[in-house]
Amino acid sequence: MRDILSSCHAILPTAGTGSRLGGAVPKQLRVLAGKPMLAYALEALIATPEIESIWVGVSPSMHASGDFSEFQESSSALLNTKPNYFLPTGGPTRQETVLNTLRAMLEADLPGEDWILVHDAARPGITSGAIQDLIHGVLDADSGDRFHGGILAMPVADTLKQSTPSSEWIECTISRDAIWQAQTPQMFRLRDLYDALESAVSDRAEVTDEASAVERLGGKPLLIKGSTRNFKVTQQADWELMELVLRQQHP
Repeated sequence: MRDILSSCHAILPTAGTGSRLGGAVPKQLRVLAGKPMLAYALEALIATPEIESIWVGVSPSMHASGDFSEFQESSSALLNTKPNYFLPTGGPTRQETVLNTLRAMLEADLPGEDWILVHDAARPGITSGAIQDLIHGVLDADSGDRFHGGILAMPVADTLKQSTPSSEWIECTISRDAIWQAQTPQMFRLRDLYDALESAVSDRAEVTDEASAVERLGGKPLLIKGSTRNFKVTQQADWELMELVLRQQHP
């Protein structure tokens, strides 16, 4: 059942420092293939007509920094094309950054029934087409159940090994059947996602993405096939590979 009344909005949690990559400038603002990494996710979301607004949660220190002001100034032409809000809602964990940003959205009177797509700024390979695949897949499968939603993901292709407790030896081989690697965006209703993350943070539960918080409360998110180019940039090798991918797209 397609929901034609509720709006879609995006959250970009960008409070991390990218310490594994090093450098004085936060990872999200470092220039990758000619532009700040954060700009790629913003461009894809802005190019998606179903997305009505974009909310970027940054750490208070980054929000007050010269690097951040410079990014906003240099990206003003892009940012002026769709409502966007850069908020000092960053917390010590990803869950808390997203939760704080969701709280700000509710305080701004966004309806709890609206859809929220949470995307990692460290996945600059995302495309508007992939975002639309997720939106339409989730909306087409919506039965009205609480905690309905979905994520982009990829079926695992590599052979998986489980190690012994020492992590030095192979314990066994894990079947790849029905195993998927989660990506972003991840899409849920605003109120559902807020309640799921608030519960996870309150219980100090170990959740590594929005879907795992929803799963704790009984949700079974939909899997929408993503793309290999939508990988997360964490290490220097990821940065170098993504630069090749983006330069092919934007020569």
